[in-house]
Amino acid sequence: MNTSTFKGGIHLPGYKEGTEGLPIVPASIPDKVYLPIAQHIGAPCLPLVEVGDEVKKGQKIAAGKGFVTAPIHASVSGRVVAIEKKQHPGGNFVNCIVIENNGQEEWADTVKPHLQPGDLSAEEIRNIIFEAGIVGLGGAAFPAHVKYAPVEGKKADCIILNGVECEPYITADHRLMVEKAERIVAGLRYILKGTNCEQGIIAIEENKPDAIALLKKVVAADKHIRVQALQVKYPQGSEKHLIYACTQREVPVGGLPLDVGVIVNNVGTAVAIADAVEFGIPLIERVVTLSGNGIKNPANYLVRIGTLFSHLIAESGGYTGEIEKIIAGGLMMGKAVYTANIPVIKGSSGIVILKKTESKKEREYNCVRCGKCIEACPLFLEPTTLVKLAKRGLWEETAQNNVLSCIECGSCVYVCPAQIPLVQYIRRAKQAINVAKAKARAKAKSEGGKE
Repeated sequence: MNTSTFKGGIHLPGYKEGTEGLPIVPASIPDKVYLPIAQHIGAPCLPLVEVGDEVKKGQKIAAGKGFVTAPIHASVSGRVVAIEKKQHPGGNFVNCIVIENNGQEEWADTVKPHLQPGDLSAEEIRNIIFEAGIVGLGGAAFPAHVKYAPVEGKKADCIILNGVECEPYITADHRLMVEKAERIVAGLRYILKGTNCEQGIIAIEENKPDAIALLKKVVAADKHIRVQALQVKYPQGSEKHLIYACTQREVPVGGLPLDVGVIVNNVGTAVAIADAVEFGIPLIERVVTLSGNGIKNPANYLVRIGTLFSHLIAESGGYTGEIEKIIAGGLMMGKAVYTANIPVIKGSSGIVILKKTESKKEREYNCVRCGKCIEACPLFLEPTTLVKLAKRGLWEETAQNNVLSCIECGSCVYVCPAQIPLVQYIRRAKQAINVAKAKARAKAKSEGGKE
């Protein structure tokens, strides 16, 4: 098999054997769903409903102002019983619209199929994607319609669907590719039309031979779409590294995929787009992997957005013993949360439950200057230098050393013999720099308004 990859990175144990062979099963629908009004990158939404309102499944219940936003839809039919703050998988507390499920599963009148989806224009496709609230389902949750919108002076000629799924434990995308290969390709074709691109690539790591074979069969007669097998390496699923592996194009520092003529989306996003364009269904559910040795029955669930982690954990039989960590997302880039009373959102690809015996928790030692973190960094940064500057609060110098280019993949932490939480320090530096930039922009705007 002719495979490609990128420079740098690390090789990780996959821990996927517990769920990679398990078909997607619908999770039971909870009595209540909790829908955060901030589930995407960009402007948060504002509620369009009030406590006491009756809503139907698929009804738009929150929307944001501006272009970079994505509306939110009711994932069940029922009654709005509260709008309250609840912890988000990202760690913050945000307002959630709480809907009490009436069990009727009644669709909103706005949810109806498009009779001639093949006749839709590029602009109509992009508008459908926006109205359906579709975001990138790989984790970043960037509004999809924004990626597809024309940008003056730039033109995409290639769409890459990311089916790499290099995070340990997570198998949601793998199962989608095996079970919904035709829907993935249908979604990709709508993306190609919506962006006026001619070339589509479905990128999959070679540890998923069943998915590769199925998708190759589906696109065999399509001259515009090909399947690209990639070597197994972490973080192969990172946009910049995926682009290089598939096209040999290098996204410049501080640049975007569009700068080299590429748009990247997750395979799950393609399925959501196919459902929206053909059937008018907004994004109200997604596939979530629940795994780890801390859960009795790992599974790949089709989950309604707003379902609590605790509901899925109970459905899988509960914990196997004393738990050290609940991770929202993957083992490497996910975030540890202190409670399972957290809702699944659009960007939730997995929940990893680790027992105390599995969780790596050791003392931090002084840097031994081994250079392993530099070798592992897929962006050729110097994590030790960045952390040294961050510890001293030298944010400007940290920025000059390209800390904002860090994708927080955790490769450096994984190889560090001194157990230094490098990403933790780097994340703190990035936050400080971004806060300083925001204050500077606000000050400049204020001073400009006084003139």
